[in-house]
This record gives sequence, structure tokens and C-alpha cells, in this order.
Amino acid sequence: MLGLVFLIVILFAFYLFYKTKYIRSNRPVEKKWLSAKSNIALGLFVLMFGINTIFLSTSTAAYIVAAIFIIYGVLFSGVGFKKYKHYHRFAIEEAEMLEAEK
Repeated sequence: MLGLVFLIVILFAFYLFYKTKYIRSNRPVEKKWLSAKSNIALGLFVLMFGINTIFLSTSTAAYIVAAIFIIYGVLFSGVGFKKYKHYHRFAIEEAEMLEAEK
């Protein structure tokens, strides 16, 4: 359970890191790519939070909330991963194009 808490904190830190990079970026495709990476981190954060909730309480309400968190986390990270794969090559092309202009 301590490992889950450590993982939750690390994933939240990654989410904040990628959101900060998203805000500071000026490239449109890179912004979408960074947004996808932050979606993955947020989805995994919510997923791990839901799994951790199962271990903390044994009430029915806690299991329902945990199930919602787990489902939401899986969906959010899955969508983020699809976006990441889609925008990755375009972000590379955008970076190469801007580098060639210099």
C-alpha cells in the first residue's frame, strides 16, 4: 500500500510537469502531444487512487467510488495513449521543421 501512495505522488508530479510544459510551449502540435502525456499521467493517477481506495475501506460506497475511479482512469489514460501515438510523429516533424528553419 505504501508503494501505491508513492506511485500516486509520482504520477501527480508527472501530471503537473507535463501541464507546466504544455502551458509554456508555443508549438501547436507539441501542445497537443504534451496534453496527451498529461492525460496519461492523470488517468494513471486516478486509476492508482481508485485501487488504493479499495485497500483503505471495505464499505460498499468505497467500492463503488473505487470502481468509478478505476474505470475513469483506464478510459482517460487509454484516450491519452491514443492521442500520444497520433501526435508523436507530428510533433517530431514540427520540431524538425522548426530546427531546419534556424
